[in-house]
Amino acid sequence: MEEVEFVKSLEMLTGEFVGMVWGLPLVGMLVGAGVIFTVYFGFPQISMFRHAIDIVRGKYDKPEDKGEISHFQALTTALSATVGLGNIAGVAVAVSVGGPGAVFWLWVAGFIGMATKFTEVTLALKYRYTSDSGHVHGGPMFVLRNAFRENLLTHLPETFGLGKFFGGLAWIYAFFVILSSFGAGNMFQSNQMASIIETSTGMPTWLSGLIFAGLAFVVLIGGIKRIAQVTEKLVPAMVVLYVGGALVVVFANLESVPSMFGMIFAGAFGGTAAVGGFAGVVVKEVIVQGIRRASFSSEAGMGSSAMAHAAAKSTPIQEGVVALLEPFIDTIVVCTITALALLSSGVWSDGDVAGVDLTARAFASVMGAPGTWIVTIAVTMFAFSTLISWSYYGEQGVTYVFGEKGIKPYRYIFVVFVFLGAIAKLSVVLNLSDAVYGLLAIPNIIACFLLMPVVKKILTEYKADLKSGKIVKHD
Repeated sequence: MEEVEFVKSLEMLTGEFVGMVWGLPLVGMLVGAGVIFTVYFGFPQISMFRHAIDIVRGKYDKPEDKGEISHFQALTTALSATVGLGNIAGVAVAVSVGGPGAVFWLWVAGFIGMATKFTEVTLALKYRYTSDSGHVHGGPMFVLRNAFRENLLTHLPETFGLGKFFGGLAWIYAFFVILSSFGAGNMFQSNQMASIIETSTGMPTWLSGLIFAGLAFVVLIGGIKRIAQVTEKLVPAMVVLYVGGALVVVFANLESVPSMFGMIFAGAFGGTAAVGGFAGVVVKEVIVQGIRRASFSSEAGMGSSAMAHAAAKSTPIQEGVVALLEPFIDTIVVCTITALALLSSGVWSDGDVAGVDLTARAFASVMGAPGTWIVTIAVTMFAFSTLISWSYYGEQGVTYVFGEKGIKPYRYIFVVFVFLGAIAKLSVVLNLSDAVYGLLAIPNIIACFLLMPVVKKILTEYKADLKSGKIVKHD
């Protein structure tokens, strides 16, 4: 009995810790950073959008560019981590807790998040390094370490101890990435996969956990190239399946779309009155829910996807431009379509279910049992793709802390945790993991702020080369 009470107390404490980390200060920092990057770099979300698509299509590829994977593979690998349960369960939470108005702030966060992604990925390419084994490594920890070594972070002398400070931030980021890869990036994903498969098919969680652990091992053992080969096929398939299902729901309720947009804009600035089982909320909660869920889904500001992009055969600005497509696809497209399905079907105010179950109810309201199956398959695909991409992010943290010799043991341990996540009760572990994940933003945003002039300089040079014809576009 005492043990049960202790677990409940621990769940409550860790839950409060998550709430503190993902409170207004962090949300404000992410929004403020995105707004500053947007203005400082001249709205790259708009000015470079068409160029980003051309780069992904290979119109500016050069054989001599350093890296291990293509632009498209880097984009799909990063998207496989961001297009996940946040798009299905996270949006449902945002709408059910914050009301329709949360969708507007989700759009805002997605738009400014595009500029944040551009900044952090450009820096990751600028300060990446190639090891003796020929593998490319990058991410915020390498940015913090290598930028300071080049004396770009500060003009103050070393006696002020700033070298140790930024080295410490880099180590903290790497350590937090490792922890997040086991929790939010692994155990949570396998737990959700196993849970929804058991509900739908009756398959025991231990069996599905074993199957997914085996599949993960096959993919991970091949490193970033194998991961990229899987994600470039898996991501388009899972997005088409899920978005297609959601659009069926929206078109079936097309007559409610105009009033639905009215609710979104009215709720964004006026809060939401209680409807059915839904509790009315004030504007503050609407904003926090929309921005928090968008940030959690797209990972803009966390610096995590920069680690996938760092392996691309590309230049800093080109890969930064490619990366700004991520929040657009993840948040402005996929998350929005989820929200429209929830709102147009009317299930958003049902107070008896939440998360994935709420999204499944929206699909089932139009398609019946096949709708529930689409969500089940989508959750499985989304979760597995997130899991394999986060294994690579964890590897980058391991490389920074322990060197490349730590990668192989990490992979074996990671696979074991896939199985454990499927069968374990995870509330305390996942609360801590979610909190640690949120803390990734602090060292990453510090690095991005301090190095804005570096990004500005190479962006200006890149635009001049484009204008002069030095950078050639292939037909």
